[in-house]
Amino acid sequence: MPIRPYAVLEAPSTLGLATDGVEGLPDRLLELRLADRILARRAGRLATPPKDRTPDSETRILNAKAIAAWSPKLADAVEEVLNAGEFPVVLGGDCTIVLGSMLALRRRGRYGLFFIDGNADFFQPDAEPNGEGASMDLAFVTGHGPALLTDLEGRYPLVRAGDAVAFAFRDHEDQAEFGSQPLPPELRAYDLDNVRSMGVESAARAAVDHLTRPELDGFFIHLDVDCLDDSIMPAVDFRMPGGLSWDELRNALRIALASGRAVGLEVTIYNPQLDEDGSAGRGLADMLAESLGTAAPWCREPIGFGH
Repeated sequence: MPIRPYAVLEAPSTLGLATDGVEGLPDRLLELRLADRILARRAGRLATPPKDRTPDSETRILNAKAIAAWSPKLADAVEEVLNAGEFPVVLGGDCTIVLGSMLALRRRGRYGLFFIDGNADFFQPDAEPNGEGASMDLAFVTGHGPALLTDLEGRYPLVRAGDAVAFAFRDHEDQAEFGSQPLPPELRAYDLDNVRSMGVESAARAAVDHLTRPELDGFFIHLDVDCLDDSIMPAVDFRMPGGLSWDELRNALRIALASGRAVGLEVTIYNPQLDEDGSAGRGLADMLAESLGTAAPWCREPIGFGH
């Protein structure tokens, strides 16, 4: 199977959060030699606009206009990497960077989204207590929310809900407490309980099989590190008990990459300021290096991975 070399893009946006700290994610992972270990080209760092601490009056979302203006710039950078025949590894930042990543792919065709996250991120603006877009990004990217963020460049939706998979989320209590809208029935959902009952490898294969249907041109991987167990990844802004082990996440990523249809990956939410002994960052860099290897498999023809 042909391969694609990796290229690391730094996208340290915190526009989707009321807090700061996750902008340090790229620097920390690069200090831990992630780019060197996966033989990745350094493809640049995007400047991010200043934050406004007051939610947008029209959408009730923090920095909504700035996110809408910045996402196409990230999309341009992702497209440059794709045009070079490389596999983008986008180091965030908060979860709203998924809008830029998926906009790049929406410009090119019909792509799926493997959304690995401890939270479903499907809040609507009137239910998100802080107006944080990082709690609404899966909703926005699948076309649920204000047009300012769901219809970027007139390309609504950036990914069809039926072409997305939410994987390993465990924020049911938070969703219930604040009244998050439910995930649409056509969006494949494997919460942490499902993943555990099926076994992570079976669940990942089912998810990837859905994302390698012939009508899709490939799929993108969103990784929010709060999917990991709180005992090994406490360096996140919104902590919850439980989560995936290093081995479980490594296996899920390896299965996704082995399909040959993954076209890119983004990493979000790790906050080095909350990593008191540095172990969370070291574990994350090790897991990513072991999962990614030194190049991404690439199969030009869509195939069902589980068949």
